[in-house]
Amino acid sequence: MKKYIAECIGTCVLVVLGCGTAMLVGCDAANGSGYLLTALAFGLTIVGMAYCVGNISGCHINPAVSLGVFMSGGIDTGDLVGYVISQCVGALVGSGILALIFGTGGVTDQTGGFGSNGLAGVGGSAIAGLIVEIVLTFIFVLTILGVTSKKAGHGSFGGLVIGLTLTLVHILGIGLTGTSVNPARSFGPAVVAAIAGNTAPLAALWVFIVGPLVGAALAAVVYKYLEN
Repeated sequence: MKKYIAECIGTCVLVVLGCGTAMLVGCDAANGSGYLLTALAFGLTIVGMAYCVGNISGCHINPAVSLGVFMSGGIDTGDLVGYVISQCVGALVGSGILALIFGTGGVTDQTGGFGSNGLAGVGGSAIAGLIVEIVLTFIFVLTILGVTSKKAGHGSFGGLVIGLTLTLVHILGIGLTGTSVNPARSFGPAVVAAIAGNTAPLAALWVFIVGPLVGAALAAVVYKYLEN
């Protein structure tokens, strides 16, 4: 149970700090600093959480990562289900915290949807959005599998490498899809935005669930082939 609580807390923190930063600084093309601040917020949160709860749960805080680890034999079916549920609950709690902060504090949500993902940067194309999310998640999860492999020997630097990789994929992906690579991170803000009256993020939510899961599965297959 402790590892599930750790995953819930980690995902909650990721949404609060990552999506919260996006809400505060905005991610439009005219505001390049917003891109970098948001990318750093997500990446640095992963670094912090990796050294905080990594020794408890592995710090997946992402259903796509859990799927990749599961397919690589790192966790069993029970843990996969428990992790995904915990991550989604954490994302909802994190989004709820943001709703309290931005809803009662008079702070403007620069994203218009609690930092939820969308397809505006790819011209509304679901296919383009899927490709972006598959490719970015593939890179992210492949890195995680490589860094955490027993053959890698990266030791205590693993969390830093993973966090920097997440920052990197965000730098490209923010202007395209807002960068999900994490179904839970997309699920929580979209649901809370819908509760607040903005149902638009729900329409494209499937892209940010299917894309990352496909990318993670491909990464697991490719890495298993390369490693063996």
